[in-house]
Amino acid sequence: MSQQKKGRLFGLGVGPGDPELVTVKAVNCIEQSDVIAYPTATGTKSNAKASIEPYIKPTHQLLPLTYPVTAGPVADSSAYQPMLTRFYDETAEEIAGLLNKGKNVSIICAGDPFVFGSYMYWHARLSDQFETLVVPGISSVLAAPVQLGMPLCHREDIVSIIPATLSEEELVRQFENCGSAVIMKLGRTFPKVVRALEKAGIIGNAYYVERATMQKERIMPVSEVKPQDVAYFSVIVIPCEKPV
Repeated sequence: MSQQKKGRLFGLGVGPGDPELVTVKAVNCIEQSDVIAYPTATGTKSNAKASIEPYIKPTHQLLPLTYPVTAGPVADSSAYQPMLTRFYDETAEEIAGLLNKGKNVSIICAGDPFVFGSYMYWHARLSDQFETLVVPGISSVLAAPVQLGMPLCHREDIVSIIPATLSEEELVRQFENCGSAVIMKLGRTFPKVVRALEKAGIIGNAYYVERATMQKERIMPVSEVKPQDVAYFSVIVIPCEKPV
């Protein structure tokens, strides 16, 4: 009796939110998939899933990968990382079971899979066991400056991608030494980032971009943003000097 062929694993970057920015290659992989797995939080709508709604068929099995915790005050707890590790271990085992049954599985990821993308954690657990294809996506690092209408870099500019979860002191150091930059992982970190931008003397050149390319997109100078209104799907862009 022949052994059943394993399914293929697709790690798909599905872009910043606009369904038209999902790549042709990602759509082709979705069409080949039996299962579409998507990260989500309890009680919220998955932005990654919303990006591919036009490409989902009735024959697709949808598998929500629901995080047990999200980035909030609990992220400072010593139990946070073990909880996430257990979540990735358990969901990877579930996905492996589907792949072992011969089902092709797409794990979709907002933005790009390997630029602060959640997919990379499943990739680390599954890619050595199953045939895998990773498809890059348009990251908010690229989408936000375009929506802002200001170039991120030109000529010999150096671009920094800075996580807002760094300490305030380290943020100040990064801001004082960076050229153009994109600051990610906002939310409750926003007041700390604003203080660091002010200390570094560059807050006047910092712009807030929320839900880039989505219907509820918001763009404004960082100095005008109310901390309580900052969304998780947002970045701060420090653009390059105007090209001449």
